[in-house]
Amino acid sequence: MHYWRLFSGYSKQYLKKLLAYRGDFFAQFFADLMSQIMSLVLILVIFRQIPRLNGWNEGEMLFLYGFFLLPYALFNVFFSNFFEVPRRYILQGELDRVLVRPAPSLFQVMLEQIELESALSLVSGFLVLLYGAKTAGLDWSWWHFPVLILTVTGGTLVYGGIFIALASLAFWFEGNIALMPTMYNISVYGRYPVTVYRGIVRFILTFILPFAFTGYFPAALLLGKKEGLTGGILTPLVGLVVFLIGVLIWNRGIRRYTGAGN
Repeated sequence: MHYWRLFSGYSKQYLKKLLAYRGDFFAQFFADLMSQIMSLVLILVIFRQIPRLNGWNEGEMLFLYGFFLLPYALFNVFFSNFFEVPRRYILQGELDRVLVRPAPSLFQVMLEQIELESALSLVSGFLVLLYGAKTAGLDWSWWHFPVLILTVTGGTLVYGGIFIALASLAFWFEGNIALMPTMYNISVYGRYPVTVYRGIVRFILTFILPFAFTGYFPAALLLGKKEGLTGGILTPLVGLVVFLIGVLIWNRGIRRYTGAGN
């Protein structure tokens, strides 16, 4: 109950901020929308040239992209503030303020900037997913819905765990700020079948930076593709493990932190 009150309080504060700066809200919304439209156009252009991409037809690729947008949107809602950890919280010392409060530091940092506007991408993601499912001829069954929820949660935790771990490196290396946008760009590789990449890239996206679990494996499972069966089933577990690793690295970094003055 205590955590829910914190979440509710932070959400209300951020909503007030959005209402005060509506121009920024709409600018961010349209920027995200244009990015999604361009990605959709790219998929459609590809399938005007070829009937399949490594065994995936147009409808299946649209389904994959729609699924990819769901954990991607939730990540931006709840974990975007970790991009600010190296500069704002460590170099500028705002973590000192966080640490004197009677709540977990990780939870506070997560809630201090909840990007509610990014939740709108959930709507576009579901629309693309449903259209892709219809185009691909997916026959929905009762099990699709709990699996969809579990795999979206798992994909979100993969994102969260990786970026928490990356932000935590600033406790040891203050110059790692440039790594955050680079990793953000790598994360979008999950919107394509991992089989289109070369062996080393495929290995990295599966075992080192498991962004394949944010789109490819879950979508393959939901579409009934044998190639993604094991990975899709393991997605919630992989997400939990990656997230716990990120939390562990964060907690070790917090113990090492001595304050901005030092």
